[in-house]
Amino acid sequence: MSAELLTARPAESESTLVLTLSNPGTRNALHPDMYAAGIEALDSAERDPSVRAIVLTGADDFFCAGGNLNRLLENRAKDPSVQAQSIDLLGEWIAALRASSKPVIAAVEGAAAGAGFSLALACDLLVAADDARFVMSYARVGLTPDGGGSWFLAQALPRQLATEVLLEGKPIGATRLHELGVVNRLTKPHAARSAAIAWAEELGKISPNATARIKSLIGAANAQALADHLVAERDNFVASLHHRDALEGITAFLEKRAPVYK
Repeated sequence: MSAELLTARPAESESTLVLTLSNPGTRNALHPDMYAAGIEALDSAERDPSVRAIVLTGADDFFCAGGNLNRLLENRAKDPSVQAQSIDLLGEWIAALRASSKPVIAAVEGAAAGAGFSLALACDLLVAADDARFVMSYARVGLTPDGGGSWFLAQALPRQLATEVLLEGKPIGATRLHELGVVNRLTKPHAARSAAIAWAEELGKISPNATARIKSLIGAANAQALADHLVAERDNFVASLHHRDALEGITAFLEKRAPVYK
């Protein structure tokens, strides 16, 4: 069986798209076919108003083992451009996850290793089983991070801890990452997927316009001076006020009912 990214709309959810990393026998090791499928799936979701949130998870109670070392050894015998193109495609998928106007939740069971860890970090929110492990062991095999792993960790953790995680390449538990604010919610083993879907369904009831604009503001915050960000907040607020979602949201609040966004 080949590596693939499975897409599904679960029966228990009206508005959630579930993307499942699947590569039997390799603990869902990554492959360029997955990257291409992920880019296509996110593009389709972006154009589908019935999709309000996305969950990224792994098959068989394991998130992702990262890159396949056997495939990397094979690529050493090829022109360096082959590996560069593969990493560029992974980067496009990572960028698409970050650019999605819809909330993306990672649901991690087992472990997220290497670029699998990068994928989990690229999501907006992270749900993990309390026995899940996260590791970037690139340095232990003479490699360096890809998929934005070093960027995400440097953003999420103090410099000293990010350095320790990347240089030592030792696993760090979901409970520790929860304490550090990297993991949003912990679940019992085998419950991360269902918890993520339930959360996605809840988030799907929020104004799509407000959700997209808030994600955009958060994404721009670290690269903007406060003065520029205040202008961006003003412009987004005014545009949101005059959007149909604000009319529904404010009216529903005043009428003491749940809003229904279309």
